[in-house]
Amino acid sequence: MKSIVKTFAIAALIVAPLAAFAQSTQPVTRAQVREQLAQLEQAGYNPGDWMHYPANIQRAETIVAQQNSSNTAYGAGTGSTSQSGK
Repeated sequence: MKSIVKTFAIAALIVAPLAAFAQSTQPVTRAQVREQLAQLEQAGYNPGDWMHYPANIQRAETIVAQQNSSNTAYGAGTGSTSQSGK
């Protein structure tokens, strides 16, 4: 009986620190949620359109992701060309 109690105590000591680090990111603030919703609406998302719900939010998220990735890109634009070997 004592070995079972010791086993559970050791397991609890091992699991407790892992549970403390379960959420490593900070929670999203209300202002951040409003900003994200405004970006989605600018990309064409309509929160009242429940008939096309999965498709329209996914399309808007794709557009916002493309806009955000193009704003943080480094280097030359995608329309540039280069020649070598001449």
